[in-house]
Amino acid sequence: MANLWNTLLYNPLLQTLLFLYHLLFNNFGLAVLALTVLIRAILVPITIPALKSAKKMADLKPHLDALKEKHGNDKQRLQAEQLRLYREHGVNPAAGCLPYLLQFLVLIALYQVFIFFIQHGKVDSTIVNMKFLWWDLAKPDKTYILPIVAGLTQLVLSLMMMPENKKLEVRNEKLERKLETTNNQPPTPKKEDMQESMQKQMLFFMPAMTVFIGISLPSGLALYWVATTVFSLVQQYFITGIGGLKPYLAKLKIGA
Repeated sequence: MANLWNTLLYNPLLQTLLFLYHLLFNNFGLAVLALTVLIRAILVPITIPALKSAKKMADLKPHLDALKEKHGNDKQRLQAEQLRLYREHGVNPAAGCLPYLLQFLVLIALYQVFIFFIQHGKVDSTIVNMKFLWWDLAKPDKTYILPIVAGLTQLVLSLMMMPENKKLEVRNEKLERKLETTNNQPPTPKKEDMQESMQKQMLFFMPAMTVFIGISLPSGLALYWVATTVFSLVQQYFITGIGGLKPYLAKLKIGA
């Protein structure tokens, strides 16, 4: 298993990074940025279909909510109807997992490459200069700039991936609360409210974790994470637009 890992990921990343380092004037930071673009370009055939599938899932959300409202008490029927809806629209709910899994594996392999550079300081008798701007890419970023930027870009990407239109959910919620009030029953917390609250917590939890982890990792990895997230932002914009980021931008505009 270790040999397979080294053959498929570790050694190719190590040699590619070293090649880019020599190509880009012995600048390790530029080599990391170039490697990021190269990796993301290779993943485009997998990433673009996953983004399109995610957009379809967001577009189907009103229909999924309607199915939950209709068959909420019959889980087997609800699951069958959801699968039928996915088939009709050619959507695979698990399609978005593969790009993130591959990126995570690359991140682990790249971390091992960085550890190798830190421990040995050279590859094939080539001494590698890990300096880039004011950072030593072999050490954590003591200025916290890269981890914070990584967290902020992750937050923006998460917001863009959220569905923009929730009018149907609001309308259904108002209708159900009206019915409860008409029956002289006090409004009860909706399960959707709890789910939405958890989604919002996760929305900010992941960027916060990105900052926390980025502070302890070599700053070269934080640089890679910033670059790959910016690449994702561009892809996301051309596939789905600004998505769920729109209301937040509107609030900032009003506040200004």
